[in-house]
This record gives sequence, structure tokens and C-alpha cells, in this order.
Amino acid sequence: MVEPRRTRDMLTPVIPLVGELVAATPGTISFGQGVVSYGPPPEATAEIGRFLASAGNHKYKAVQGIPELCDLLSAKLRAENGLALPPQQSVVVTAGGNLAFVNAICAITDPGDEVILLSPYYFNHHMAVTMMGCRPVLVATDADYQPRVDAIAAAIGPRTRAVVTVSPNNPTGAVYPEATLRAINDLCRRRGVFHIHDEAYEYFTYGGVRPFSPGAIAGSLPYTISLHSLSKAYGFASWRIGYMVIPEDLLVPVKKVQDTILICPPVVSQFAACGAVRVGRAYCHPHVEALAAVRQIVLHELDAVRDICTVPPADGAFYLFIRVRTALPTMTLVERLIREHRVAVMPGTAFGVEDVKDVKDGQSDGTCAIRVSYGALEQATAAEGVGRLVRGLRAIVDGQT
Repeated sequence: MVEPRRTRDMLTPVIPLVGELVAATPGTISFGQGVVSYGPPPEATAEIGRFLASAGNHKYKAVQGIPELCDLLSAKLRAENGLALPPQQSVVVTAGGNLAFVNAICAITDPGDEVILLSPYYFNHHMAVTMMGCRPVLVATDADYQPRVDAIAAAIGPRTRAVVTVSPNNPTGAVYPEATLRAINDLCRRRGVFHIHDEAYEYFTYGGVRPFSPGAIAGSLPYTISLHSLSKAYGFASWRIGYMVIPEDLLVPVKKVQDTILICPPVVSQFAACGAVRVGRAYCHPHVEALAAVRQIVLHELDAVRDICTVPPADGAFYLFIRVRTALPTMTLVERLIREHRVAVMPGTAFGVEDVKDVKDGQSDGTCAIRVSYGALEQATAAEGVGRLVRGLRAIVDGQT
């Protein structure tokens, strides 16, 4: 069988490949997949009993999500994100944040349209755009992984349908300032394109840094699509609950897409989500504080390799996107770290950052990038893991000279 172009042109997910290497190397500590170490609040799992109490809950429910959860999410958006949701603005519950993005791309594009992604990008966004027969247009961020509004403006063409931003960012951990997001949102308004903003990591910020929701900008709701997820904040990854805020005129196409793919979000998960959202940010706060301590351990240990690595600021999410001064291909570096030092990271090439190769004075030189995800590790494991990472990078990079 010849693979159809729709999937042939998509990126190949690298997380399973790294997972296979980890499984083949017992004792490896993984800074790979982006998950948290904790699970849902007990108030969430307690809702399963209420779900089971009615036989009607085993039937299909509303495509958009059960009204109880939609109302709770609308209240959260007003209170925490500053969205003044009018009646014509729609909240749609989805099976995770990824489906919210797929819904949005399906609802606003035709094959051959363009969607601007900032590089480094979240690979599932790139995959979804490609799967829909559209073209991802990559715009590089600056040295600190912050958006360059002028470069975004230059990339908008006649077939551009949306600009995508992710803040706090996966894979870099960067948090975009309010002024930057306002400028991008205004650019989208003036150029007649949608601003899709992914806020999956909205609770994960450090050092007093605050995220900003572009949907809170006065007058922005008709062209702003906001994506959210319970997966990270509430330890809800396998429950598959996300949600999106869309203009009223996108509700019909989004419901068509969701009905085709899903019919409705998993109802038992929606009941659990009601329990989680009622508890709210108070449940997440102590976990984020614990994660902040892990972050400090990782950053402190990485100071020992600042001569061979660049660690740009990362005030959000639970990622560091490190540039390593080495001539090795990224995947070779990742494989050696696992096999020789029993520590796993993700290759930067999975997020659209290619290796840079230079030849100076007859010597091969260059850089590659790796993503370090510390969200799933407790302090002691993180300390041991980053120690292995530092020793491994030192041994591998110094061994080339």
C-alpha cells in the first residue's frame, strides 16, 4: 500500500521512539514526555459515583459538552482569564487540547491554506495542520524563544488563515508578555486572520510571571480562538478533557467536526471534570509550588554546563529548551544520553529546530537542541536525573574535542 499524502507528509511522532530506547535501557530517568507526577483531585473521581447513578449517562450527550461543565468553564474563564463572554461566544468541551486544535483548523481552513506556527513549535500542531492538507508556515522566535511580531507580519499572505501562539510554551517554557500577545492579536485583527492561542499550561508559571489570555482583549472575541486543557493542571492526561472558546459563527462547523470524530466528549470524564473545576486552582497551586522547587534544582545543576549549553529563560510550563554546542546530530546525542548515561530527553528536531553545522579552522562545530521536561519527577529523582544529564553532556561534548 502506498501511504496517502495526508499522513505521509505528517511528522513521525518521536515520543514513542524515545520511549522504546528508555524501555530498552532499564533504570533510565526520563525528562521526555510532558506530563505531571500527580493525579486528579479526589473531588473529580468522586463524581464517577454520580455518573453511575443514572442509566441515562451511558447514552450520547451534547456534542458541545454537558451543560453543567460548560457553565463551570464559562465561569472559570470569566473569573480567571478575564473573558467577558457574551451569549454569542461559545465554549466547547473537547477530548483534550489536541482535539480542540484539530476542531479549530478544520473549522477555519480549506486544503492549501496556510497556518503560521512559531518555531520551535508543538509538533502535534504541525501534524494537525499538515493532516488537514494545509501548509504550516514557520516563523522563528528570537534567542529567548519570544515571538517576533514583525516576522509574523511578514509571513502573513493571501492564504493565511491563522496565527498560532502557545503561552506558557511547549516546548520552550517561554511565557509571552501581555504586550506581545496584544500586538499579535491586533495584527490578526488588522489582517483578517484568526489568532489561535493555546493556554494548556496557564497555571504553570514561576517567579511572579503571569500569563495573559488574548481573548480578554476588548473586541477580540470574533477572531480569537482560545484553547485550554485539564490534562496538566489537574493530572487529567488520560481522561482527555480540554475545551475551546470560539466565535458564534464557528460553532456549527466545530460541532460538525466534533460530531464526526467523537460524537461527544467522554461523559464520565466530563463528570470528573466538573469535580476538578469546582475545586479549581486551589488544588493545582501546591503542586505547582512543588514543581517550582524541582525547576530550581534542574536550573542550578545546569549551571555546571553553561560553557557548552545555552539555557534561555523559561518562566512557564515545565520545559527547558537547551541549545548544546556539539557537532553531533541531535538524535545521536539523545541516544547516547540514554544508552551511556541512562537519562532521556527529547530531540529539538521534533519541534522544528534543525541542527546547525559549521566548519571553523578545519574543525566541525555546531549546535543542536534538546527539550528537558521535569514535570513528572519528584525532587530526589529530578536531582539524580539532571546530575546524569550534566555528566552525560560534559562527557559527550568534551569527548569530541
